[in-house]
Amino acid sequence: MASTNDLKNGLVLNLDGQLWSVVSFQHVKPGKGGAFVRTTLKNVLSGKVVDKTFNAGVKVETANVDKREMTYLYPDGGDFVFMDAETYDQLPVPAETVGDAAKFMLENQTAIVAVHEGTPLYVELPASVELVVQHTDPGLQGDRSTGGNKPATLETGAEIQVPLFLNTGDKVKVDTRDGRYLGRVNS
Repeated sequence: MASTNDLKNGLVLNLDGQLWSVVSFQHVKPGKGGAFVRTTLKNVLSGKVVDKTFNAGVKVETANVDKREMTYLYPDGGDFVFMDAETYDQLPVPAETVGDAAKFMLENQTAIVAVHEGTPLYVELPASVELVVQHTDPGLQGDRSTGGNKPATLETGAEIQVPLFLNTGDKVKVDTRDGRYLGRVNS
């Protein structure tokens, strides 16, 4: 249990049996009446964002969420197996929990895995990853200056849009949050 005065960004609260992460908070002391805390909360599992107001000093239940850096090992049926770098414990994470991050995961890549009471909540990849273009159509001579895009398949199987000058075998930097091409990586 914590007081609303102890709220800080990233703290996970257990409200009505659901886990909510504090995105932002503001202590407000109006001229009349008691102080209150205005918060923006994000549901840890669904990603839904809501605004909620608490009276100042009210007790709220906090959840113990353990965020650990883990190494992605391999896919196993409908799960993805991660290993804790310190204890070498292996943790199977369901595909629904991994979500779209699976499109940008390579074996032996590190990621942050959040666990609550033994249940994996979400997987957080680095903001960008470097992947090799597995296949893309060759650009035509003269197309390079138009600034157009073409589809490319990455080594993980993800499809993204890349500039016309890229070829199969090039290494690119990709934003893991929205799958955007960020640039070519020189070897």
